[in-house]
Amino acid sequence: MARFSGDDEAVLQAMLRQLFQSVKEKIRGAPSLECAEEILLHLEETDENFHNYEFVKYLRQHICDTLGSMIEEEMEKWTSDQSQGEESGYDTVVQQVTKRTQESKEYKEMMHSLKNIMMVVVESMINKFEEDEIRSQERQKKMQKEKNNSYCTDNCSDSDASFNQSYKFCQGKLQLILDQLDPGQPKEVRYEALQMLCSAPPSDVLNCENWTTLCEKLTMCLSDPDPVFNDRILKFYAQTFTLSPLHMTKEIYTSLAKYLELYFLSRENHSPTLSTGVDITNPNVIRLLKKVRLLNEYQKEAPSFWIRHPEKYMEEIVESTLSLLSVKHDQSHLVLQKILDPIYFLALVDTKAVWFKKWMHAYYSRTVVLRLLEKKYKSLVTAAVQQCVQYFELCETMKVDEFLGHSKHCGNKQKTFYYSGQELQYIYFIHSLCLLGRLLIYTQGRKLFPIKLKNRKDSISVTDLLVLFTQLIYYSPTSPKMTAAHLENYSPASVVTEILRILCDQKECAIECLYSSSVIEALLQPIYALMKRTKAVPNCSETALIHIADILARIASVEEGLILLLYGENMNSSEEKSPTGAHIIAQFSKKLLDEDICIFSGSEMLPVVKGAFISVCRHIYSTCEGLQVSLPYNLHESIAKAWKKTSLLSERIPTPVVGSDSISSINLESPNIMAWEENLLDDLLNFAATPKGLLLLQKTGAINECVTFMFNQYAKKLQISRHQKFGYGVLVTQVASTAAGAVALQNSGFINALITELWANLECGRDDVRVTHPRSTPVDPIDRSCQKSFLALVNLLSYPAVYELVGNQDLPNKAEYSLREVPTCVIDIIDRLIILNSEAKIRSLFDYEQSHMFGLRLLSVVCCDLDTLLLLEAQYQVSEMLLNAQEENILETSESQRDFIIDGLSVERNHVLVRINLTGGPMERILPPRILEKGDDPYPWPMFSSYPLPNCYLSEVTRNADVRQDSDLGKLLLHLKMSDKQTEWIENCRRQFCKLMKAKPDLISGGALVELLEKFVLHLSESPSECYFPSVEYTATDANVKNESLSSMQQLGVKMTVRYGKFLNLLKDSAENDLTLVLKHCERFLKQQQAPVRSSLRCLQGTYAGHDWFVSSLFMIMLGNKEKTFRFLQQFSRLLTSAFLWLPRLHISRYLPNETIKSGTHPIYFCSTHYIEMLLKAEVPLVFSAFHMSGFAPSQICLQWITQCFWNYLDWIEICHYITTCVFLGPDYQVYICIAIFKHLQQDILQHTQIQDLQVFLKEEALRGFRVSDYFEYMEILEQNYRPVLLRDMRNIRVQNV
Repeated sequence: MARFSGDDEAVLQAMLRQLFQSVKEKIRGAPSLECAEEILLHLEETDENFHNYEFVKYLRQHICDTLGSMIEEEMEKWTSDQSQGEESGYDTVVQQVTKRTQESKEYKEMMHSLKNIMMVVVESMINKFEEDEIRSQERQKKMQKEKNNSYCTDNCSDSDASFNQSYKFCQGKLQLILDQLDPGQPKEVRYEALQMLCSAPPSDVLNCENWTTLCEKLTMCLSDPDPVFNDRILKFYAQTFTLSPLHMTKEIYTSLAKYLELYFLSRENHSPTLSTGVDITNPNVIRLLKKVRLLNEYQKEAPSFWIRHPEKYMEEIVESTLSLLSVKHDQSHLVLQKILDPIYFLALVDTKAVWFKKWMHAYYSRTVVLRLLEKKYKSLVTAAVQQCVQYFELCETMKVDEFLGHSKHCGNKQKTFYYSGQELQYIYFIHSLCLLGRLLIYTQGRKLFPIKLKNRKDSISVTDLLVLFTQLIYYSPTSPKMTAAHLENYSPASVVTEILRILCDQKECAIECLYSSSVIEALLQPIYALMKRTKAVPNCSETALIHIADILARIASVEEGLILLLYGENMNSSEEKSPTGAHIIAQFSKKLLDEDICIFSGSEMLPVVKGAFISVCRHIYSTCEGLQVSLPYNLHESIAKAWKKTSLLSERIPTPVVGSDSISSINLESPNIMAWEENLLDDLLNFAATPKGLLLLQKTGAINECVTFMFNQYAKKLQISRHQKFGYGVLVTQVASTAAGAVALQNSGFINALITELWANLECGRDDVRVTHPRSTPVDPIDRSCQKSFLALVNLLSYPAVYELVGNQDLPNKAEYSLREVPTCVIDIIDRLIILNSEAKIRSLFDYEQSHMFGLRLLSVVCCDLDTLLLLEAQYQVSEMLLNAQEENILETSESQRDFIIDGLSVERNHVLVRINLTGGPMERILPPRILEKGDDPYPWPMFSSYPLPNCYLSEVTRNADVRQDSDLGKLLLHLKMSDKQTEWIENCRRQFCKLMKAKPDLISGGALVELLEKFVLHLSESPSECYFPSVEYTATDANVKNESLSSMQQLGVKMTVRYGKFLNLLKDSAENDLTLVLKHCERFLKQQQAPVRSSLRCLQGTYAGHDWFVSSLFMIMLGNKEKTFRFLQQFSRLLTSAFLWLPRLHISRYLPNETIKSGTHPIYFCSTHYIEMLLKAEVPLVFSAFHMSGFAPSQICLQWITQCFWNYLDWIEICHYITTCVFLGPDYQVYICIAIFKHLQQDILQHTQIQDLQVFLKEEALRGFRVSDYFEYMEILEQNYRPVLLRDMRNIRVQNV
């Protein structure tokens, strides 16, 4: 500091000036002082010349001289510390040394010294700046006297930045320009004055005192007839718009708008009339259009920056614009003599009202626009509506041909750029359409309606306007000629369709505007007319129909819109009305597919029209409620027929030969046919979105082709459709829930691709990417990279799929496996990941623990389906393999003590072993956790390598005492003995049963339950009105069936049932033989009612593929009494309920249609679970959405629950209540109970959807806390709302008049 001299100060000042001179542009653009400081602080990051500045070099040298030696010492010291093994706590040398340096005394002294030096330098520069400013002003005055047309320059700074140079525009000079712009001055003087004004910096012009006067003078000069002079003024305006701040451009804009407003109001203007049209080569028109165009360009640019300024500026711009556009001339003359208003010229330069779209985009400006339209300028909206109404009336009265003819005549008469009056009206009409369409998007915009028009009694509401818009699609002709620059489509149909698309995409707006019967009727009017073969819509073309279908598809893709199409506005009304939109659309689509509408026959656009309307139908029939409405039209048959026809055509396309004349036509025709074929396959595939739709798809015989198409789309990563967001997950799950679907997935290559992708993530792919890019070590039991594949396999492996893909097949069990041998099917996954019963299998895995853990987790989930468990146990002895693996995991610590090694695999095997060997609901069995606990004993649960299981996994179950002495139960049993009037008696019994279930559900168990079921079913079977199936004579005895054998699965199921029954104190040791006899009798009894069927499906070859869980449950209810059990089953088999509780009852039954038998699909799937999905969407929509987001179908888990009678999911008492409720109250209660379960699980389902394991949760977890009796009142409400529909459909499963 002491050695700091005057020369040093001058040098530093020069360095700082160089720095500021280099960065002045960046600082000048900063909106505030804080931003300027930020720019300087980050200069090293943004300026590539940063290290070349002399001031930066000076600072670097100063730091090096002051701190260099200290930094070197610190580096040496830190290095030596590291070599001795000390921990520094920092990752790098730089971080450590920097911290120590900044904390040092030398650093603080250097910063203090540097600060004092810079304060002296900066203070000196500020003093010099003030002196320079005074000298600059004196020099300006002197130079102004010497030369009038020069500019005064200096080296001073303006107010925005301290070191910027600027130019000042003299006040006297501006006054001189004002005088020279006077109309009395010679032309050359005025030109020169404008030239000087255009050359001056806009900010200096604005800061002059005479700016307001100049603005007025320029506005007056705009009327000058000299085109050059006009152009120069407009050039100044354009320059001001581009370079000046908003408050300056606002004044220029408002002055220009005011000038145009006065011009149009003046009687001396040269505005053309409608009769003369607009010739844009006319000099007066050119000048006017240039001004309007300049105004419009600013309108479109202003919204990008006016939010940064006070609202009053934007409000003045908006108001001046609306005031100009609201100018109207005297309308007393004839229409064709009308002088054109400003809106016509604005429409000429901005036909689609882009300016209004931009103004309405942001809430900031939209609020002002709508407020002004409502309070002062509503006439602008009225005029736009009037224009649309007039055009529609013109179309409706068929005067459009004259309109267009006149346009062509004018075009031929004059070869210049000329717009006739009709064309101007049309352009204004398009502008009005776009303006109104944008207005309707917003709530406040819709509040401007209704609009009262002149010469019209009724006001125009929003609905009326949308009906008019819709009618314009099919009433209006093609657009008249536009200029060559307009390459967009300006036809009313296209413009209206775009408007309606935008409205459809805004849900709130669509509900308020589009979802009304009037709009839907307007959309359907041409369709209805075409089906009736009337001439009500003569101009309706294929293009118009495509536009209509597009809008209908968007409406149908939203829940509220779909409901409107399905049921109309009064969906609860009992009055008979005309068919709803969905019926008309389905009927029309069928006629199109069947080519029953001759008006479009032979048209090249016909396939596009068909595709557009089938797309609407797809949104309808891909939902359960929509499929119910479209069922009568058999769309699946029509689409399949069209696909087969198209498929034959595509096969007949010859291979093109070089030099042949037909090559071009083949090349054009082939892609169209192929695209149409794929489109039809996609339409068929979407039937698989619902259980009943999947049955219809199977009946078409095209399921293999559809699934192959789905796999091809999936492999290409293509989206399923425009309106579906969650891909093919639900479709795959639905398809995999049936035997035929699983086979189709296998044949398509889908399963192969899924397993190959899994193996690439789990083990290795077919390439060596992992060698160069090794993956991180997994920390979760199933790594995130494999989670998607795991869930896909869980979705795929329902029991029908497992039986088709695995049934009666042995494991490869090879002596040796190649490290690069990739599995391709489900059998391979079981062999390589689950049943690792040889060293060869273990050695073939790169990551044995991770891969085997994946297999065990998969086994745990799929074995929750008891039929799958029995199949794997019967074919592969899964539990024996797991016990052997646990045995091998024992460490012998001494001769008498053996301890299990606790690791991830042994813990998981222990969990799976308990899960597959213990049967029971949430309160009846205890499953060991999969995670270790903290503390000395991390896993207190005992492991085992042989049976029986340790007692700690068994809950204590006490058998209920006989409760038949209860008064309420006594009343119910008393009702069962009184049967004077059959129908009345049945209703009384049901009413008493409901009362008992709500008040004392625990009474319905044990011997009382047996008596209830026996007597009630006996009475029902003797009532012809209650019997659904005919009586079947059965005379076989125990001796007749004793020598017959059950399948190995049935035998294992018997053992499991007896084990569970003994645990519940319901069965005795001898029960195994009795249950075996009951099952044998049932097989023979049902075989008498089966039809012969030839099919490649495994499930249709022989007896029922799974275990009969209903018979096992009933055997336990009857306390092991085989005679009572079978007698009950014979009586029960006559009731409709038996079809839905007792699955083997309808296995290849002759009571089902032949096509249904061949599909291998049970009525529980295509009827019960179909309605479960339908009611779930209506009653618990959040759960339904969660399933779709997870790519999982409610039908699959419900099919699993119902098939095994909720074993392992509900406690025994609740299973009894489920069966009894369905028997007493009807099969539809099966659906209501499942809906009640989903309602009970709603929060859990939403939570597991979020963590992406919904499938695993629903399959592995018991239904904790659920009691049938708790939801009885809710189920009664469901019965009131849905029973007629459900029972009608359930009764329709059987072939009539058998």
